[in-house]
Amino acid sequence: MTQPPPPPNQPPGPPQGGFGAPQDPPAGGFGAPTPPPAQPQYGYPQQPPTQPQGQPSAQPQYGYPQQPDQAAGQPQYGYPQQPPTQPMGQPQYGYPTQPQYGYQPTPPPGSGGGKKLTTQMQIIIAAVVAVVLIIGGGVWYASSGDDEPANEGKGGSSQGTDGGKGKAAADGPGKEKVPSNVQSKVSFQLPHPKVTDVTDVAGSWVTDKAYVKTGVNSIVGYDLAKGTPVWTLALPGQVCATSRHATADNKTAIVYEASKRLPPRNYQPCTEVAVVDLVAGKLVWTKSVTSASSGDDKVKFSEVTLSGTTVAAGGTDGGAAFDLANGNPRWKPQANAENCYDMGYGGGAGLVAARKCGPYDSQYVVIQNLNPATGAPISQFKMPAGVKYASIVSTKPLVVAADVGDTADDGSGISDFFSIDEATGKLKVKIAADADRFAARCRSTEVETCSKVVVGNGRIYLPTEDHEGSGEYGDTNEIVSFDLATGKPTSDKADAGDRYSMFPLRMDGGNVIAYKTPPYDKGGQIVSIDGATFKQTTLLENPGDEAVRDAESSFSSDYAEILYSGGRMFISETMISEPRKSAGDDKEYLVVAYSTTG
Repeated sequence: MTQPPPPPNQPPGPPQGGFGAPQDPPAGGFGAPTPPPAQPQYGYPQQPPTQPQGQPSAQPQYGYPQQPDQAAGQPQYGYPQQPPTQPMGQPQYGYPTQPQYGYQPTPPPGSGGGKKLTTQMQIIIAAVVAVVLIIGGGVWYASSGDDEPANEGKGGSSQGTDGGKGKAAADGPGKEKVPSNVQSKVSFQLPHPKVTDVTDVAGSWVTDKAYVKTGVNSIVGYDLAKGTPVWTLALPGQVCATSRHATADNKTAIVYEASKRLPPRNYQPCTEVAVVDLVAGKLVWTKSVTSASSGDDKVKFSEVTLSGTTVAAGGTDGGAAFDLANGNPRWKPQANAENCYDMGYGGGAGLVAARKCGPYDSQYVVIQNLNPATGAPISQFKMPAGVKYASIVSTKPLVVAADVGDTADDGSGISDFFSIDEATGKLKVKIAADADRFAARCRSTEVETCSKVVVGNGRIYLPTEDHEGSGEYGDTNEIVSFDLATGKPTSDKADAGDRYSMFPLRMDGGNVIAYKTPPYDKGGQIVSIDGATFKQTTLLENPGDEAVRDAESSFSSDYAEILYSGGRMFISETMISEPRKSAGDDKEYLVVAYSTTG
């Protein structure tokens, strides 16, 4: 893979570092106005009102498919649609499928219509019609053209799938077991290191023996139960990028600065790529590269990942890759006629590059599925006009997030997800991620930093935005999913419960591991959501004591790393700064750990 730096006249690239300061929450919260009585309540089936064609529908509910606010029959991109003519008695997608009493088709008196259909026969007929509609919609999606989104601007039903009720999850059983007692205790709390400026401390991993966390000019392994250091890896400078992936024998990749930061500038170029042994607490190797256009200056990187035996780092200077075992270079930035460079890579099961090309005033983004050993493209997909950056959510299956035309005005960095065939580079489907409905996040200027979104079982799992719950006060939300082959919403829906809000952390086989942020008087929870039935099982529940609650709630869910493994939960900061003078007695933590074991 060869990538040159940006053209000489190109303005500086996006800033390195963390997410930045958290944004102020929207107005509302507790005591928000309640919806009018006619509006359907979350979790209860409603009979949709009869509307004249083209008349706007009622306000949509979070997590449920709705009738689009436009002419009847024209599908709303990314959401299931109501067919123009629906058989009476057909169950509404996402709601309980009990018979609709009072709407049973019966022949009029004296019509000679024969015997009245039984309720059971009506349900069977409605189910058959629903299956026909689903199959018909699926055939249309599969045969859509390659040049336009497969679920936009076309007719046909987009009724969701059945959620796999009664079946095993496609990706198999999970490994996480339910503890004998899910009530956790605080294992340890680590205070903020003292710094004089904003410092990136992103990066955390769990091994069988230690919780490993990026510190100041160091990486430290902590005892799982006590939080005492078991090893400390001192570095010449600050870690500036880490891989979320680790090998089976607990090796991972980092990028760090070659020397310590000095005030008042407090900045050093991020040039050193290394592999860390998370068990031994040692560097396996450290490398840097130069390029044809950089002269003697080292190439700077803003992120790093690993896939198989390849470590790949990218940034505005271009991308480079190294052999995981010994650090031998596999490729580095080189000049090319298209002025292309690799902004970064997605790793894990595959290796995918997000590549920016063209002159500054007409740049475009290409997604390339790579051979990890050589960097040769296996396939590529050109992102649509209006995409400046792209984030790799998953490499196998290949799912990309982007903010098309800067239309995501919520700071999430996501307006759409793109499901791409990694073998051919053809677009399977584009899924709209309405910022008013969904709460996943991607750091738009970096390639592998998405959170609150996971991929598994051929689906993408997203949290809805918080909305008013069924209780007297407090918000809640759900986790829902879309089929990556068709773009249709499924019937998956996991409710956070009153006053809780939940989002996915990772897949565990075919199960979704999710975190529930707590209300003001309780502790948070880790739950496992069965990938087939979507039944929730609590794996861990944190204490509700005030001091413990305050420590847990001191972390912002948008800017923290949360890991769960084997009955232990770790929540940590990704960015720290000089202590606030107004903080008073409020304690600030680098890490808080909980455990249901011991």
